Amino acid sequence: MAKGFNAPSGGRSGGNMMAQLAKLQEQMEAAQAELAIETVNESAGGGAVQVTMTGDQKCSAVKIDADLLASGDVEMVEDLVLTAVNKALESSKALSESKMAPFTNLLSGMGMGR
Repeated sequence: MAKGFNAPSGGRSGGNMMAQLAKLQEQMEAAQAELAIETVNESAGGGAVQVTMTGDQKCSAVKIDADLLASGDVEMVEDLVLTAVNKALESSKALSESKMAPFTNLLSGMGMGR
């Protein structure tokens, strides 16, 4: 054998690596499942428009104050809805990034991430 060569010990290190990857995959799936039920709430127009979005970027509710609709200013309502949705989307992305950061960092360190 070549000097300094360490032969694999019965393939145990490969099996251990596979077990670690399987555990990591389970943890990632659990984090993604949590994101699907966690929500963020954002509003615009002093709360006249409220948007709820899940951590996996699905809009789950939009509430518009009846007084705002009674104003008849369609353009203002559209702008407020757009603002609230975009704020909720950004908050949802931030939640997702923070929840998935440990996995992203680990995978990028292994040459598999971003």
